[in-house]
Amino acid sequence: MTALITGASSGIGRSLALLFARNGYDVLLVARREEALRELAGEITSIGRTARVIPIDLAVNGGAQRLFDQLAREGVRVDVLVNNAGVGAMGTVAEIPLDRQLAMIELNITTLTILTRLLLPGMLERRAGGVLNVGSTASFQPGPLMAVYYASKAYVLSFTEALAEEVTGSGVKVCCLAPGPTHTGFAREASMETSRLFSLGAMSADEVARIGFEGWTAGKRLVVAGTMNRIGALTVRFAPRALALKVTKRLNASR
Repeated sequence: MTALITGASSGIGRSLALLFARNGYDVLLVARREEALRELAGEITSIGRTARVIPIDLAVNGGAQRLFDQLAREGVRVDVLVNNAGVGAMGTVAEIPLDRQLAMIELNITTLTILTRLLLPGMLERRAGGVLNVGSTASFQPGPLMAVYYASKAYVLSFTEALAEEVTGSGVKVCCLAPGPTHTGFAREASMETSRLFSLGAMSADEVARIGFEGWTAGKRLVVAGTMNRIGALTVRFAPRALALKVTKRLNASR
């Protein structure tokens, strides 16, 4: 069995790659940073599994199709797809450069959709395997000061839950992992290190990955990592929408 993990060079993706390898999977490691991928591949090889490094920028238009075409040419079968690669940016829609917002949509939404669509038919034909999409607790409400990121993660949750229902009874497992603040490089790249959201505490990438892997293995459609995050996701569903917007805006703002 082979699992393809995007965004595998660090954070939750790296931890998920190690978990799949420790549970008997060979892995395809996809991300931009080749050196980090090769270091991870060495760790995985040392525990007796095969790890292949595929350095590619999936935020570039056409990147997902090029990845699929390469795998198809080489006859590589993907049993499990982990759509972990994602990017965020803090700021107003009027301030964040347009190209960065479009790259966010390309990676968080378009790439995830393309890879799922291209790899899913093989899983359905074999009646095995699955898809694990990494969303966020941002999936549950709009996010002022991170509008595009929150909207992109809302898409991931909606898409995953609908897909899970479509493949019911097929033998293919589809799950959305929704972490809250997590100790990865994401906060730094999204300019969120000074936000109030991260000052409330963050989980480790290893813990989040374990919860997601166990949830996907158990056939769950949605896994929210962490007790406080589960409470928050539930609360926002019943809170007045205007209040939820104001609270989220305050949490996203710098301290």
